[in-house]
Amino acid sequence: MAASASSTLRRGRERELVLATRSLFDERGMLDAPIEEIANAVGIARGLIYRQFSSKEELFVLTVTDYLDELAGVLDDATDGGADPLTRLERGMAAYAGFCQRYPAFLDASLSLMHRPARELHEIVSESVWLRLGQGIARCVDHLERVLRAGSEAGTFDVVEPQYMANILWTQVLGAMHLTRIRVGVRQAAPGIPELFTIAPEQVVQTCVDSALATVRARR
Repeated sequence: MAASASSTLRRGRERELVLATRSLFDERGMLDAPIEEIANAVGIARGLIYRQFSSKEELFVLTVTDYLDELAGVLDDATDGGADPLTRLERGMAAYAGFCQRYPAFLDASLSLMHRPARELHEIVSESVWLRLGQGIARCVDHLERVLRAGSEAGTFDVVEPQYMANILWTQVLGAMHLTRIRVGVRQAAPGIPELFTIAPEQVVQTCVDSALATVRARR
């Protein structure tokens, strides 16, 4: 009984810390959540965080899984099986890109995770946290994969490996949506003279949708 109560308390504390971290991320629109501020938000001493997590990275990874849980629900609604595969893919990609625009800290976190080899990340977080991250990503990618598979079987998409292509689309959006953070592009105004121009976030979201349809050679 005591062990069960302790486990429940630990899970509750973990949830509090994850929500506090995400709140700071969303408030600042970036991966900026010092341990001291997270502890203050929950009302505990900083040292208690390191009793809960093996590292700051582990807390941040769990915060990413919180975003992924929400995104999985968004993709579930957007890719509901009631529409044809092409419409479902359009809606799914628009919802995914829109989520990245709405939560820039999620975009930053996802890109940050991609900057290091998976083995290296695995070494600095616990096995359970590693598993939860994988489950979160897999749930999201699975929504895209199922739409691609349905479209391939219907002859709407030219996709041989839906699993592979779902991962390609997942990664493409993360890279392209970074433009919604900087909101500028660069071009050559004259030989040797660079010039910046404004990029609208909505334009990038639409480009993500159009790019996905082009990548799978969608047939209307």
